[in-house]
Amino acid sequence: MPPRRQRRPSESPALIAFGRQMRRMREAKGVKQETIAHITQVSGPQVSKIENGKKRATRSFVEIVDDHLEGDGALINLWEDLNKNGHPVPIWFDWPQIEADAVMLICWQHSVIPGLAQTPEYALAIVHGNQETADVRINRQTILTRDDERGPAIVLFLIEEQVLYHQVGTHETMRKQLEHLIEISRMPNVTVQVVLSRGDHDGNMGAFVLATMEDRNEIAYVETAIRSITTDDPADLSVLARTLLQLRSQALTQEMSCELIRKVAEERWT
Repeated sequence: MPPRRQRRPSESPALIAFGRQMRRMREAKGVKQETIAHITQVSGPQVSKIENGKKRATRSFVEIVDDHLEGDGALINLWEDLNKNGHPVPIWFDWPQIEADAVMLICWQHSVIPGLAQTPEYALAIVHGNQETADVRINRQTILTRDDERGPAIVLFLIEEQVLYHQVGTHETMRKQLEHLIEISRMPNVTVQVVLSRGDHDGNMGAFVLATMEDRNEIAYVETAIRSITTDDPADLSVLARTLLQLRSQALTQEMSCELIRKVAEERWT
């Protein structure tokens, strides 16, 4: 029986409270949303989402807005109250939207193929046959071929070597999955690199995705043994940056990675 799917609230009181306060301060000063968008280099629709509680603001955004509205730190203090211990509240709320809005994503996985690179069959096996969940995961992949003013997201997949040998589903599922990795690596906006299994490195602590947004801010999604968190805390991002340097130093080039993936597909899964 597939695991019971937990329903998540459709809105966050914390984000709504922040958005309302920001709107009050902006309107009290007679400042238009377009002005906020201009000074923060964030699109008008994104500013609207922040004020409506549908998107979390980054700290840099809040600092610029607070300064322009002469908030004397009031908006920053509210943001900090809603972001305890460097982790946004709620921790689950905004990642799907962050991923969809990102202009660049770096995905590190040490146990399975990253969701954005999975085939439908592989995704279905990962979620134990839950078709609805698998469909949602596959639909997220539209960012690879996004056709709007931003263009498709630039994506780097860093995959631990052992993932290629870890069976998910049938042999055919694995062979098609590895062939799919080679296929998407040919896309101009996608890079696939295999990280060689060479002892301990910080990447063993957990998988993560680092998103770079249109305003060049970075936000990370980190999987832990207890739960996944979304964070833009500078200390967290610094740790991930060091981890990425280490991982890239142990990674094969894309050409060599594809050669290894093809070899494993033919010798292990055919």
